[in-house]
Amino acid sequence: MNILVTGGAGFIGCNFVRYLLEHIPDARVRVLDKFTYAGSRENLADVDADPRVTIVEGDICDVDVVQEAMAGVNVVVHLAAESHVDRSILGPQPAMQTNFQGTFVLLEAARQTQPDLFLHVSTDEVYGPVKTGQFDEAARLNPRNPYSASKAGADHLAQAYYVTYDVPVIISRPCNNYGPYQYPEKLVPLFVYKALRDEPLPVYGDGRQRRDWLHVTDYCRAMHTLLEKGQVGEVYNILAGSERENLETIRVILDELGKPASLIKHVTDRPGHDVRYAMSGQKMAELGWQPQIQWEEGLRRTVRWFADHQDWLERSLARSREYFETWYKERR
Repeated sequence: MNILVTGGAGFIGCNFVRYLLEHIPDARVRVLDKFTYAGSRENLADVDADPRVTIVEGDICDVDVVQEAMAGVNVVVHLAAESHVDRSILGPQPAMQTNFQGTFVLLEAARQTQPDLFLHVSTDEVYGPVKTGQFDEAARLNPRNPYSASKAGADHLAQAYYVTYDVPVIISRPCNNYGPYQYPEKLVPLFVYKALRDEPLPVYGDGRQRRDWLHVTDYCRAMHTLLEKGQVGEVYNILAGSERENLETIRVILDELGKPASLIKHVTDRPGHDVRYAMSGQKMAELGWQPQIQWEEGLRRTVRWFADHQDWLERSLARSREYFETWYKERR
């Protein structure tokens, strides 16, 4: 099986590449990555020499690069994205370019090459917030920030290419992933980094926003399940059933590091901050998939990984100093 993983040097991508090599021994994995601030060759250093892995540096918006990368591929797993809401608020153009235009270029190439499967990775944020209950896969999309709008647009485009051109698309909508190699603009690695240095943890608003937390290994298992059992043309929600307030997550981080709650500093909330996301996961359950890693166990293990890889955190953050200074200057 020849598998193209776009964004394979990013957080979920590099974890999925390792997962494929371990669980599908005959897989040949081709990574296509632009190596922006969030994707690094360092993230694949331990598998770079594996003869089953080929790394292609390039932009998914580049037609020639994409066509070459997709040649001879059986399965496309599309993970490449500008994935941070805050960055999309500060400057929406990169999210629109990568998440929508890049998906268009990939789908056009798939229309010509007709792989066996095109797994498009989306997000629970396309549904928008919900006060009570859960969204199933048929719910209306209601994105409320530039990032989620760009992903919702890409979802619609992927579905249109399935209906119009028979591109064998499956859409996966996971909840919040966490785990090793997550770029430290996201809550868990950023707050580990700051707590280790006894710096204030900038908590948006009252910190009572609720998120469902899925360990990246469980999400890799979910994607594998979809490669084997998913039905083309369908959308699948991937959830952990571990909904927590952000403050609860932050307190576990501090507890694992032996740091005081006094490091918590409430700052100005970001614009249009969705308070709660929630999805139903019946369709994945029917395929036999369930999350296996318990929330607190997985979170503490992840905190320790970042604490043990502080050099990696430092090098990663060094690629975005200007962004952090600009964004948090406004969140006093």
